[in-house]
Amino acid sequence: MNLDSVHKLSDKTQVFKTQQRQSYELAEGSKATGNLCNSSLPSQRLHPYSSHHPCMHISNNNDWEISEELRLRELEEVKARAAQMEKTMRWWSDCTANWREKWSKVRAERNKAREEGRQLRIKLETTMKELNALKKLNQDLLIEKEEWETEVTWKKKLNFSDMPCMTEKEYQLVCPEQKPVKDVIKNKILVVQEMHKDVETTENTLRKNQGTRFNLRLLDSFAPGIGLEKPRQRLDNIVHPPENELIHVSALHLQLDESQKILQKEREMHFFLEKEVEKLDSDLSQWKWKYEEMRQSKLESLKQLNILHDLHQNEVERNFENIEDETGARTNMDRKMCELRAEMERLQSENTSEWGKREILETEKQGLERENRRLKAQVKEIQELLDKRNKLPSSNLGSDFKTAQSELLEKNKELIELQHVHHKLNKQYHDKVAELMHANKRVEQHEDEVKKLRSRVEDLKRGLNQAEDKLDDSLNQIRKLQRSLDEQTEANDNLQIQLNHLKSRLKRQQKVSSGFGIKQSSMYDAGDSTETVSKDEGSQHAS
Repeated sequence: MNLDSVHKLSDKTQVFKTQQRQSYELAEGSKATGNLCNSSLPSQRLHPYSSHHPCMHISNNNDWEISEELRLRELEEVKARAAQMEKTMRWWSDCTANWREKWSKVRAERNKAREEGRQLRIKLETTMKELNALKKLNQDLLIEKEEWETEVTWKKKLNFSDMPCMTEKEYQLVCPEQKPVKDVIKNKILVVQEMHKDVETTENTLRKNQGTRFNLRLLDSFAPGIGLEKPRQRLDNIVHPPENELIHVSALHLQLDESQKILQKEREMHFFLEKEVEKLDSDLSQWKWKYEEMRQSKLESLKQLNILHDLHQNEVERNFENIEDETGARTNMDRKMCELRAEMERLQSENTSEWGKREILETEKQGLERENRRLKAQVKEIQELLDKRNKLPSSNLGSDFKTAQSELLEKNKELIELQHVHHKLNKQYHDKVAELMHANKRVEQHEDEVKKLRSRVEDLKRGLNQAEDKLDDSLNQIRKLQRSLDEQTEANDNLQIQLNHLKSRLKRQQKVSSGFGIKQSSMYDAGDSTETVSKDEGSQHAS
């Protein structure tokens, strides 16, 4: 309800009070004229009232039209406000629906990111297991290599101890890679030279006869069976070497050169593979460190996202509670407005009924005044007759006086009854005025309540604007977190690609190492076959 309309209604009630007071004053004036003793009462006081009554009726009609227009305006305003409230409620419902959709999307993306992180973690664990397996394989290969090198050095030591004819310079020319055992070889060479001087003389004669020099040390390194024979039998074989044995020794020398080249290549490849493995280990440790950093940053971002989600959820719940309170307050306000409207309609109906009763009372009052004037005229006539009869003798006037006195008593009774009715009407009028005063007080109370409700609505609107601002801030924070989440997903994808590259490189290196292992095993098989052939030939020569 509008305050202007309420003020206008209160002005109307005040005008109505003043009009009723004027009518009451006029009624009291007419009552004062009703005294029988006051025969010279002027009848001019009734004329203004009778002349004022139609103007008052016209003003009442105008007030009624104005109140109808105000009522129609209030209804239009209430309808417009109701439409605005419906629009705001629809907007809030649309906002909540959009928020639910956005949160469902964010939740789905978060679950997707968690699933991708879990898969990346599983893949990282599998790659770590594969790397550990490759490390174990590399360690096994290193152990096998060390065993093989120790076996080769042992065989070379045995062969060198059995061959006194080779000097230190020749051994360094044939075996340049055996530098760590140089001092031991020198000592053994000195001992062997002192013990076998006669063998050197025979060897020099053999070299002059043959015209070619071949390395018996290399032959003995791949034929330990020959090196383990007795020195005298070897000298016999050297003194009388067959042609087949020379051919076989040259072939073994060629095979030995090839095997040395292959071993050198394998050593280079093994050294390159060790460097690659170390590089891969450093890269893997670096990627692990980066992955840990990314995982910690992701956990921190997830914690912040959860905190912001909780804050946003609390904010949304608080906003919903405020909206519910606002809707409750608005429903209460609408209910009070309906009650006030019903009360106003009831007061207006009562006012119309009272106006009808007042008009009836006015007509009755006018009739009573006419009757009073008629009775006054009759009293004057009777008094004139009495005066005339007083001039006449008393005997003639006795009967007429008695009849006139009886008529006067009847008229006095009628006048008393009319005064009693007039008092009742005045009492009813005062009661209605008191009810109207009470209604005005209630209208003022309703105006105060309307002011309070309007202030409450303004507070709720301000709270709604603040909640919308907070909602916009939370939306901006969620967008920032979404961007950071997208960046982390991109970083995870890059890490996944790099892990795939590392896996492919490790697989290639594993294949290369397995190929080298196969080559090495084939070389060992070839060496064993040559050793068995040389052993068989040596046994034949010995026989």
